Amino acid sequence: MLSIYSLDFPLFYFISFSLFSLDSFPKSMDWEPLAAAKASISPYDLLFQALALIPFSHYFFAASFLFLIFLYRFLEIHFLHDLLTLFRGDPVTLTYNSCSDLAQSVVANCKILQGRYLATPWLSSPHLQTAFLSFLGRPPPLTYRRHLFRAFDGGTIALDWLTYTDVVGGTSCMPDSSAAPKGDKTPIVIVIPGLTSDSAAASIEALLRVQYVKHLAFNLARQGWNVVVSNHRGLGGVSLTSDCCYNAGWTEDLRKIIDHIRCEYPEAPLYAVGTSIGANILVKYLGEDGANTPLFGAAAICSPWDLLICDRFINRRPMQKLYDRALTVGLQGYAQLHQSILSRLANWEGIEKSSSLRDFDNHATRVLGKFETVDTYYRRSSSTNYVENVSVPLLCVSALDDPVCTSEAIPWDECRLNENIILATTPHGGHLAFYEGITASSIWWVRVVNEFFGVLRISPHIEGRKKMQGSTMPKPLQSSIDQAPYLNVMEDGMVTAMSNEQTDAFVEDISDADTTHSKKDEGTISDKGTSVDLTDKLNPEKQIKQQVEQNVKDLIVPVQGRIDKLSRRSRQSIWLLVYISIITTWPFVGSVLLSVLKRRFKTFKPGTLFRK
Repeated sequence: MLSIYSLDFPLFYFISFSLFSLDSFPKSMDWEPLAAAKASISPYDLLFQALALIPFSHYFFAASFLFLIFLYRFLEIHFLHDLLTLFRGDPVTLTYNSCSDLAQSVVANCKILQGRYLATPWLSSPHLQTAFLSFLGRPPPLTYRRHLFRAFDGGTIALDWLTYTDVVGGTSCMPDSSAAPKGDKTPIVIVIPGLTSDSAAASIEALLRVQYVKHLAFNLARQGWNVVVSNHRGLGGVSLTSDCCYNAGWTEDLRKIIDHIRCEYPEAPLYAVGTSIGANILVKYLGEDGANTPLFGAAAICSPWDLLICDRFINRRPMQKLYDRALTVGLQGYAQLHQSILSRLANWEGIEKSSSLRDFDNHATRVLGKFETVDTYYRRSSSTNYVENVSVPLLCVSALDDPVCTSEAIPWDECRLNENIILATTPHGGHLAFYEGITASSIWWVRVVNEFFGVLRISPHIEGRKKMQGSTMPKPLQSSIDQAPYLNVMEDGMVTAMSNEQTDAFVEDISDADTTHSKKDEGTISDKGTSVDLTDKLNPEKQIKQQVEQNVKDLIVPVQGRIDKLSRRSRQSIWLLVYISIITTWPFVGSVLLSVLKRRFKTFKPGTLFRK
């Protein structure tokens, strides 16, 4: 069918004009040339001719605009949202038990938690924040004091100390021969870093992952806290000295570190901060030990909570797969440092070919931890299974746009039911970033942890914890710290342990400037052990009596805690039971009442029927 709109403009004008002057239109006009002209013109040629008339700059601006829209959605940028809200930030959502004394006495005094969080405007994306933290985190200059902790299985853990005297005046001072004076009552914060993260870098890759640890340690030390970073086995420039490696659910190292520090500083209150995988380990430890932990308070930052859900999430989208690949490369670098041990214990060929975290866990972590499957490892190591047993004040901070630890894994209900947990979530923040300010010089969650510990330190909870822990002081770990001389003899800067045949104890203090070795007095540990044994022999009856009393207290404390929880919820529980009983028995009771009413009023006739 002929369409006049497909013709060029002069011909279309001619035909249109002729339609309004039919008298002048030749009745014997031949339509064949017109049809031939239409057939020779392609609509695509006309389209391309029209597009060619548009300037190239217009195409460039259109392509740039579409590309910006793609980046805005792909990087999850929220700058327009911040602009529309006049950069006031988003309120922090707090989830806790409203009946908890902790909420009334601690949260009410935490002004930062009750305020808002606004991300740095030019980092208004979880991916930009996370990348900035990894590569341009601007950590403050500081120097740790290193002590090597020797576990009973022969493993070595690097403990890096930072005290208030080290950061006086805003700059780190040179370390002395000891971490802190013996008998010091200054509160101590134990930091558990994340996956392949440590306090100091043994490589360029590790250097890019320790920025937030330095931010946290520096700010806490500047506020008067003693900070010790507990590096995972094989990290912090220390070689693996046993066949035991850490994983996301390995809490034994943390338990021994806490007990050791408590023995060294019995009068200093202990706190702990875990980040990422370190937060999962910390929460799992708190749930395993319950009221028996010597900690006075803790904070879990960007915890994965449920490793199985996070495993599904990190393989869901293209952007998350980039993080999965980056973390896998970090673990492969960790394995490369300890190839001599891991090649013997795990599937080394599979480790080298791993393209994801799940592949690495299947060939290394699962084998080393003796788990049946990878999913079994994820389920047993997830801290969400232990949330309900946490018995110390715990602050949990998570960002809903975390690109690594998804908000889908957050145990909202479990945190709400536990009276000791405060869950703080923000719409933005990325993974461990939470940068704020126009210059991105401050990390929001670092300020939150500092304020939370400061308020908790002077709250009534501390006095109750001190009384509870006063009679549960563990005996010193006589063979746990620096039982062999450690020398920096490897070409890559790794620290290796030599023979353990000597009886003298050595303490190694390592700074960024130099490495110093100070030998302890000979026979110190053995003398302590002898004095303890002699006291036990002189007072056997008293020792047995104290042991019995301690066992009774250990049994009474958890039972008393459960009774207190039941008594607080008794009123709510009674009304809840009444409601459930009515709902569940109503079908039966209703049918009985209906049958009784029918029999009762079967012969009943209204009086109006008898009226005439």
